[in-house]
Amino acid sequence: MTPRVAIVGTVGLPAAYSGFETLAEHLVRYNEREGSPLALTVYCSARHFAERPPVYHGAAMRYVNLDANNASSLIYDAVSMAAALREGVDTILLLGVSGAWAVPFVRLLTGARVVTNIDGIEWKREKWRGAARWILRASEWIAARFSHAVIADNGAIVEHVRQSYGRDSVLIAYGGDHALAPAPTPYPGLPEHYALALCRIEPENNVSMILEAFATDPALPLVFIGNWDRSAFGRELKQRYAASPHIRIVDPVYDLATLHTIRAGSSLYVHGHSAGGTNPSLVEMMHFGRPILAFDCVFNRQSTEDAALFFDDAGSLQHLVAATVASGGAEQGQRMAAIARARYTWSQIGAAYVRLLTNRR
Repeated sequence: MTPRVAIVGTVGLPAAYSGFETLAEHLVRYNEREGSPLALTVYCSARHFAERPPVYHGAAMRYVNLDANNASSLIYDAVSMAAALREGVDTILLLGVSGAWAVPFVRLLTGARVVTNIDGIEWKREKWRGAARWILRASEWIAARFSHAVIADNGAIVEHVRQSYGRDSVLIAYGGDHALAPAPTPYPGLPEHYALALCRIEPENNVSMILEAFATDPALPLVFIGNWDRSAFGRELKQRYAASPHIRIVDPVYDLATLHTIRAGSSLYVHGHSAGGTNPSLVEMMHFGRPILAFDCVFNRQSTEDAALFFDDAGSLQHLVAATVASGGAEQGQRMAAIARARYTWSQIGAAYVRLLTNRR
């Protein structure tokens, strides 16, 4: 019998821009393309979708009238899991740990299997403090303790789970080859040569450090895309650097065809993330074969097999930019693309999830 699997923990499909929504999108598409080895049901927040089709790429769609984000995600995920159990699913794929508090009850009261992708040690992120950090840490503990299987997206997360909770996890990252798929859409006004940075504008992504490195006489100008107006932190940086002749501040770009143009036109990519496991924007950019200058942390070293160029302050970043411009960076860019093709394609990721979700042990 075809295993019945519920995907819980995302806003829903079609995907917008979140990493977990993109993962769910490509799992659904992979499953359809491979002849539906799984009977998938995706739980969505009704509040985010004006149109609510019952089926999407062969997967059944269910809509929960709750917000999927922030504190309400604890209830949204649990209600979604309860609904999935009423429909008789064999396995729940829980993306993130918000609903993990309900997992012990699932194990106690049902025969369903729970597979949890614990994300990127969310409780360690700079933005979480006080009760929120405690809840996230407790949720991670519950997920690691009570899930039948734990998915980690980065080798450093695998080691964290082993050291912290004494159990093994399954390493499955993210695909990035979808970033190459759409035909490029023209995006006027870009410099002829430029460095690119793309991220959520948060302190842990070393946004200030990157801007500082490009503010004074850089070897390349910087195009920096992010949600600058989302926080006081972003608005202050946008105002401070908006007039810089070397920096172009760009508001969020979600259209993949436009992003294709911007990414393909860059000379190198600057990745400032310091937390969160394997970052989808990094593996997407690796497919473009550009040199990657990454903040020096264990997650980025794992994701790039230690083959990126690493910086730890504005001065070292500025030096790396100059050295990469002088050398051209072609060999390093080719190495990034080779790693991406070997590790970060959706066909590989989809196959790994199907193997795990069809294994009842």
